[in-house]
Amino acid sequence: MEKGFTIIEIIISIFILSTAVVAIFAAFSVMAILTSDSSDQVTATYLAQEGIEIVRNIRDNNWIKMDLNGCVAGDNSCGYNWNDGLDNCREPGGCKADYTTGTNISGAFSMTPWAHSSSDYLCLDTQAGGFYYQASSCPSLKTKFKRKITITKIEDVDGKQDHIMKVIAQVSWDKKANILFSDGFQADDCQPGKNCVEIETTLYNWYNYINQ
Repeated sequence: MEKGFTIIEIIISIFILSTAVVAIFAAFSVMAILTSDSSDQVTATYLAQEGIEIVRNIRDNNWIKMDLNGCVAGDNSCGYNWNDGLDNCREPGGCKADYTTGTNISGAFSMTPWAHSSSDYLCLDTQAGGFYYQASSCPSLKTKFKRKITITKIEDVDGKQDHIMKVIAQVSWDKKANILFSDGFQADDCQPGKNCVEIETTLYNWYNYINQ
């Protein structure tokens, strides 16, 4: 005599199967969130490093202009200095800049004050080269990332503050609430480890020593 499944057995089987499906779905959801967070962290790290390179390139290009105009270390009458174009980045406000227009040797630098507005979001050029850039409005693609560069003069052992500066590049992004974080984060609200990456370096004006 063949026996079938009872209703209780069927209900228990359905419960076990449903529990397993829910657990697998939850695991995939967490994995998707962590993957997205990792991607944002990597992008923000590269953008922060690019911010450091922008300042370094401006300093190096200032040296080129000083050489081309015959500047001598300690001579402030030549019209050029190693930190030209970086005044807008002073603490506490900081500044914003992009790589494509922030390192022009002959023209004006695009280091503009940080404004805490929608225009601070980086744009992504999806047509030519895939560069991130700053603009009041994004004709191509507006990203969720903001980059702020802050420069602080450091006092040297001789008590001067004219050839050492600390540079901090901070990149933050909009982050929506999810099953791991009950509250979302705005790019203006930098939360290190959650929606914010900072890179710090110290730059020197070697020109003063090379040309003495």
